[in-house]
Amino acid sequence: MIKKVMIKRAEKKDLQDILDLQYLAYQSEARLFHNTDIPPLNQTLLDIENEYKKGIILKALDESEKIIGSVRGYSDNGTTYIGKLIVHPKVQRHGIGTKLLLEMEKEYPEQRYELFTSTRSINNIALYERLGYRIFDEKQITDELIFVYLEKTKTENLKPIMRIKVN
Repeated sequence: MIKKVMIKRAEKKDLQDILDLQYLAYQSEARLFHNTDIPPLNQTLLDIENEYKKGIILKALDESEKIIGSVRGYSDNGTTYIGKLIVHPKVQRHGIGTKLLLEMEKEYPEQRYELFTSTRSINNIALYERLGYRIFDEKQITDELIFVYLEKTKTENLKPIMRIKVN
């Protein structure tokens, strides 16, 4: 059980560990499609270094400072594009993905946020919707692969402080 999770910006020296974790974390996605030839499993260290230069990569650390999660984001024209939200399979469903995603939103305040996942990734979609993301588009990639695109806008960031009951 994870007692303490720290979210920090990744450093260049972390990128190989994050890539190794990505290969591990995306095995479940590959199983959904019975196919290991998916982009996250084909990404190289050079690819992740280019993403590092383009935006922000966050890492989640356990109490021993081992990387147990990560997320990437970059901003373009008022929209923050978020991707590769990963958590080590042994510590999934402990709120680490939520912490990473919310911290990425803090890195780019007052933005529109956009991310995507496959329609088969029911748990991912549920997480994003719990955090205020709404589906706005779907794209057929192959016969079996459909991406669902979700967004969170400034108005969705505003949550009611109090509900007033009207008689």
